[in-house]
Formats: sequence, C-alpha cells, structure tokens
Amino acid sequence: MRFKFLILLSLPFVMAFISLCIGSYETTWEEIFKAFFGLTSDEMLRGILLEVRLPRILGAIIVGGGLSVCGAVFQGIFKNSLADPYTLGVSNGAGFGAALGIIASFGIVAIQISALFWGLFAVFITFVLANFKRKHSIHLILAGLLVSSLFASFLALLKFLADPFEQLPQIIYWLLGSLTQINYEQLAWIMPGFLLALSILFAFSHKINVMSLGDDEARSFGINLKRDRMILVFLCSFITALLVSISGVIGWVGVLIPHLARLLSGPDFKKLFLTCFCFGATYMLIVDTLARSVSSSEIPVGVITGIVGIILFFVLMGYDENRN
Repeated sequence: MRFKFLILLSLPFVMAFISLCIGSYETTWEEIFKAFFGLTSDEMLRGILLEVRLPRILGAIIVGGGLSVCGAVFQGIFKNSLADPYTLGVSNGAGFGAALGIIASFGIVAIQISALFWGLFAVFITFVLANFKRKHSIHLILAGLLVSSLFASFLALLKFLADPFEQLPQIIYWLLGSLTQINYEQLAWIMPGFLLALSILFAFSHKINVMSLGDDEARSFGINLKRDRMILVFLCSFITALLVSISGVIGWVGVLIPHLARLLSGPDFKKLFLTCFCFGATYMLIVDTLARSVSSSEIPVGVITGIVGIILFFVLMGYDENRN
C-alpha cells in the first residue's frame, strides 16, 4: 500500500520534469539542473525554463488536480456519475465575465477577476433558483443547467458585439482553454484561496462518504444535508471559478479523472482525494505538453481534453459493462 502511495505521489513530479525538457526549445536534464542552480550563463535557457515553462507546469498541476477533486465531490454528493465542476453554470458564467472584460479592454488580471466574479454569481443564481428548501439535489442540477444556458446566451450576444478582428479571437481562444498566459503573479493571487478551499474539502471527507450513500442514510448519521451540501457546492464552485479565471474552460477533466481514480483507490474520499489530484495533475501535464509540442502553432488545451476525454470515457463505459 505504501509503495502504491509513493508511485502515485511521484507521477506529477516525473511528468513535470519531462514537461520541462519538452518544447520547441528542447533541453536535457543536465541543462535544467544547471539553469535551476544558476550554473549556466545561458540567460535565454533560464528564461524559458523558469519564467515560461515552470509557471505553466505549476498551473497545469493545480488546474488538473483541482478540477478532478471538485468533479469527484460533485459526483459523490449528487450521486451522479456525469456531474462535473461546471454542472452549476460556473463555466459559462466565468466565460461571460471574461468576454465582458475583453470587450471592455481590461487588463489580464482584471479579466480574470471579472471571470471569477461572474462565475460565482452564476452559481449564486443557481442556488436561488434551486431553492434549498426542496428535498432533492436534482433541483440544484436542473437550476444549474438553466443558468448555464442563460449565460451561454449572454456570451453569444457578447461574441456578436465583439470586434471580429481583435476581441472575438481573444474570447474564442479563452473559451477553448489554455495555460499559455499563466505566470507567477496569477498563481500567487489564486493560491491562498485555492489551498484553503481544498483543505476544507479534505476535512469534509467523511461527510462526503456518507452523503454519497444517499440522503436518508446521511440524515441517519446526523448530517445536516442542506447546510453541508451548500458548503461543499460553494467550495467546489469557488475553486472551479478560480481555476477557470486563469486557464479558461477546460472540459472533461472533472468528469473523466474521478472515474479513473476510483478504479485505483475505490470510493473512499480520503483516498480518492489524493488519487484524483495526482491523476488530474499528471493528465493535465501530459495534455499541455502535447498542446505546445505536437505542432508549430499551439493547440488549445481544451480541444485536446475534449477529444481524449470522450474517447477514454467510452472506453471506461465498455470496461464497466464487461465487469458487470
């Protein structure tokens, strides 16, 4: 068990090192070692590794890991295998906020803050429409679909109004998802909230396990479903809005990775938490490395995750049918 844990924990680190070596400017492990410890005079190499690739790799780790954990939580508390971090409308809300910022000619940080605000606002509207006095969580999911559709329409309107030569391409590229613009400043302003929310989620591990058994079972254990579900939904939505604000909309990670993680760790969320984070981080590192190395012009990360995610999900469906 300890050996499996060490292997799991090492996956993101191994893939991060491989990602540092791969790109249009290829490097060796010796050059990386010299660059990190200031043993080389090649400033161009140091700039590529420390200012371009490293923050992007760190971004891939937190985006992949965070979306995967939030997807696992949503699938557990809603008892729905297709639930993901975007279920409650946060992605289209954040997309609308980012598009609004681009049309208003905001700076990159202001665009990200706008995306974060509107993503959380979309979830707030979902809470209001769902009316938490209702008994079943299905009302929350349905409200999320309605709010997501509403903000998708608002987003379409903004794309229609945007300058087709400058603003529209920026909006479309942001919606496709990319880690290109991630830097240390962006990571610094999201990390405190990200780590705090993630820590609280882990503290709720036992309650998530019980809630995944069903509402009646959770009540029998003395869990306040209305309050705890609201807390968990808010934490996951907050994490998702933070991640979407720096990476754009990257789909299928929060749906696919929790299913893969359960094959290894089982449904216990205390184990699933770490497995999801490591698998998600490794998967995002692989996808981002492919996105920036398979062609001369970079492919948006969301395009690759969409294609790969659908294929792997069909494989998982076939595996489950054969096992049953």
